[in-house]
Amino acid sequence: MSVVLEIKGLQIALPKGADRPLALDGLDLQVRAGEVVCLVGESGSGKSLTAGAVMRLLPEPHVRTVGGTITFDGTDIVAQTEAQMKRIRGAQMAMIFQEPMTALNPQKTVGWQLDEMLRLHMDAPRRDRHAHAIAMLERVQIPDPASAYNAYPHQISGGQRQRVMIAMALSLSPKLIIADEPTTALDVTTQLQILKLIRDLQEEEGAGVLFITHDFGVVAEIADHVVVLRQGEMVESGPASEVLNNPQHAYTRALIASVPDLKPPAPQQSDAPIVLEGKNLRKTFRARGGLLTGKRKAVVAVNDLSFTLRRGETLGVVGESGSGKTTVSRIVTRLLEADSGAVQLGETDLLACTPSQLRAKRAEIQMVFQDPMASLNPRKRVVDLIAQGPIVHGMPREEARAKARDLLELVELSPAAADRFPHEFSGGQRQRIGIARALALEPKVIVADEPVSALDVSVQAQVLKLLADLRARMSLSLLFVTHDLRVAAQLCDRIIVMQRGEIVEAGRTADVFADPQAEYTRTLMSSIPGRDWTPPKLSA
Repeated sequence: MSVVLEIKGLQIALPKGADRPLALDGLDLQVRAGEVVCLVGESGSGKSLTAGAVMRLLPEPHVRTVGGTITFDGTDIVAQTEAQMKRIRGAQMAMIFQEPMTALNPQKTVGWQLDEMLRLHMDAPRRDRHAHAIAMLERVQIPDPASAYNAYPHQISGGQRQRVMIAMALSLSPKLIIADEPTTALDVTTQLQILKLIRDLQEEEGAGVLFITHDFGVVAEIADHVVVLRQGEMVESGPASEVLNNPQHAYTRALIASVPDLKPPAPQQSDAPIVLEGKNLRKTFRARGGLLTGKRKAVVAVNDLSFTLRRGETLGVVGESGSGKTTVSRIVTRLLEADSGAVQLGETDLLACTPSQLRAKRAEIQMVFQDPMASLNPRKRVVDLIAQGPIVHGMPREEARAKARDLLELVELSPAAADRFPHEFSGGQRQRIGIARALALEPKVIVADEPVSALDVSVQAQVLKLLADLRARMSLSLLFVTHDLRVAAQLCDRIIVMQRGEIVEAGRTADVFADPQAEYTRTLMSSIPGRDWTPPKLSA
């Protein structure tokens, strides 16, 4: 197979004052035609900057290539002018971005954006371009391609938006496809469909694929070759089977050791008292719309749902986007009003509480959000963010601040963190701050909505271990919302599986994973990327 992309000794400089002078220092990498090379590493390792350098999309002059060579199909990319790169991008090399909603123009229809690229690179009349775009939407298996062509990005689902990005990338049969974390935020079923689609189309076209990810399940599913980056340095490279099953470098071994096992631990029988109970919960989002978007039908997000949560137990709520998981978490915490039903916290029905009664009960049930940066006030120091709840509930200010510092130590953050602002921390550290804030009122129940979905595998493992330790130490009860079945397998004692607002299966996690009864649950299980790969048991 011919070499499509060859990187030798690549060095990318960071601005002055950054945590290190070089984002990448001496990367060597090859992608051959018909091959999928996975570039793996944690946030800050230089994965996305590698893609930016190849596409010549680095934010120059602040971040720029200062050494090494990038050769694409015999062409020296570093030496190309911007006009020459415009002819190469899209036609000969293409990129699938991590977040299509930010990569697609919200003011233009899907069809307009597909046609824009075809206009630049195809000498064909509009009728032919339109037919080609529709054919590409059909090829990436978008239902009703004509409707999607005329839709705006916000009018189609996340999985469909990602398919549009793939259709754009493959429209002109490029020799190189760069995919930057294209499945990170997707459900397991959609994720598997996208991975299969990329692999199938790549095999049909014979293109080389540089696939950037931090998910070793995805690596096991799609990779031919793996390159591991750590803080800008390549620490390991080799065939996927060798790196996955016999990693040589300590960093690779640590990453693989952090991948949650799909086999749940042995179940423990619990006869602890019930601390939280949902009874016949129902929530319908009413029909709405306007002249531009059209009328949207009413959606039953939660339909007659009931559950129980015992003291010291973790109950997982799993399912795809749109299944009603997050709606349940927000009803339980009264961030969303239910149409009917009850949420029994001890002797109190939270849904029947007056605002003043609810404020008093909030100390007993707290929430950890998916995106800590969006839920932490960027203008407040960490100590004040954590102390705010106890102060509102009557604790003297200095006592609350002292407690906040103790909680930072409990979630394994430095005491110096207390006087810093949220933006000065990594994603994993911000999630620890969110957990500390939730613990400040000494709640009986914590509701966690996808708290580790956006974290690197090693940071994810740390946060999950922290939650398990805190649960055991403080007899906490966790209602844990996730679409990651590997995470659910390791943390949850019991799970409920949701589909279209209803529970289709419930039981002890080990029992559900060993012998799923519902067809939907079996579909979810079979869609887990890398489900046939068992991470090796590695010694330190």
